[in-house]
Amino acid sequence: MWIRQLCFFSTIDLQQKRYCIIGAGISGICAAKTILESGGHVTIYEQTDQIGGTWVYTDVIGNDRFGLPIHTSMYQGLRTNLPKEIMGFPGFKMPEQDESYVRSDEVLQFIRDYAEHYNVTDKIAFQHLVVEVRPFTDGSEKWNVTVCQLVNGLSVTETFDFIFVCNGHYHTPQIPNYEGIECFKGKQLHSHEYRNPDIFRDEVVLIIGAGPSGTDLTLEVSKLAKTVFFSHHVPDKLQKIVFPPNVIHVPDILRILPNEVEFVNGSKHFVTIVFYCTGYRYNFRFLHSDCGIEVEDNWVRPLYKHLLNINRPTMAFIGLPFYVCASLMFDLQARFCVAFYNKSLPMPSKKEMLDDYEREMNERWSKGLKKRQAHMMGAEYQRTYYRSLAERAKIEPIPEVMTNIHIDSSIRKKEDLQNYRDDVYRILDDETFVRQTKND
Repeated sequence: MWIRQLCFFSTIDLQQKRYCIIGAGISGICAAKTILESGGHVTIYEQTDQIGGTWVYTDVIGNDRFGLPIHTSMYQGLRTNLPKEIMGFPGFKMPEQDESYVRSDEVLQFIRDYAEHYNVTDKIAFQHLVVEVRPFTDGSEKWNVTVCQLVNGLSVTETFDFIFVCNGHYHTPQIPNYEGIECFKGKQLHSHEYRNPDIFRDEVVLIIGAGPSGTDLTLEVSKLAKTVFFSHHVPDKLQKIVFPPNVIHVPDILRILPNEVEFVNGSKHFVTIVFYCTGYRYNFRFLHSDCGIEVEDNWVRPLYKHLLNINRPTMAFIGLPFYVCASLMFDLQARFCVAFYNKSLPMPSKKEMLDDYEREMNERWSKGLKKRQAHMMGAEYQRTYYRSLAERAKIEPIPEVMTNIHIDSSIRKKEDLQNYRDDVYRILDDETFVRQTKND
């Protein structure tokens, strides 16, 4: 396979720009489709043996057969926490069906169908691990990418004009370093390693974290666990959510003891499992320091519009913002990049990019956001962000109705965590929608 690929590279039109995409998940596939339509040459490096990224389910946890950490965080029975109506792409929607919140395997099949439809699949080098991305030092703005073919260990370095980092951000667990964590005699696991709730049967479980996975998994675990202690510091955020009676809210953790956990209010509770739903770290271990990118507490910097590497703008990061209409944003980001990369528009100057970056970050810090919230969107920021991309690159924006549905579904989740996935959405036009709830 690798030899054939090298021969193919040798026949490329020397005027055709070469794009390297790291990762064949939904963002990588979307970026590849956009680049191919612009006439660029695409190579996608994917360390696993299939398309789909975090949407691929496996029973395996820990490391794979090559000794690499398992990428996916998918668990059995997962249904989307976004309506399918906002999970498609322009011109390629998710298949019609009665439900809005669909199963994970349906999303995976959709990604594969999308890749096949736009002839992306044959651009993927499967089981190829990106080892290093390093810029040329001669001022040419080109990149050397070293990859290892996992099946036989062969390493090869290829040259590209542009880099799209599309490796996702739900694969490297973030685990707080509590005092006494190494002394706990029970079981500890992160949501990345969770596959099904059987391990929690009749256990006394401490769940840490009230993000999307924390709230969803608290419900899942409570179905089998004897007691669930739910530790978080956002009581106002969860005040409308009704949890089962065996779920007990507790504050932040002070320290972990061999058989119990002590909390900041002085209380202690016996627990048998500590379950970390504490999120993930952005991980770009393949980026050489010469790339000019730093990551501090999940703040990836310096990036123009959360996207372009200001120090070397021929490198783009697709999909960093969260609490967004993900697939639609990936498409918008990819179109934004290509508008400049294919010279439809001149690349923004470094001054423009730095000024815009500093203005936005200072605005976020002034509102009290922390570094780990540098790329957070949600109801307050996402609409403005989408518009800024579309206006600056002179491209088609995301229809307002998509953001409206996203915000509405987030509100419904807070109102009725146990039943919001029974809601059904229908889009009426570019601005309006209707929602039918279970009790309507």
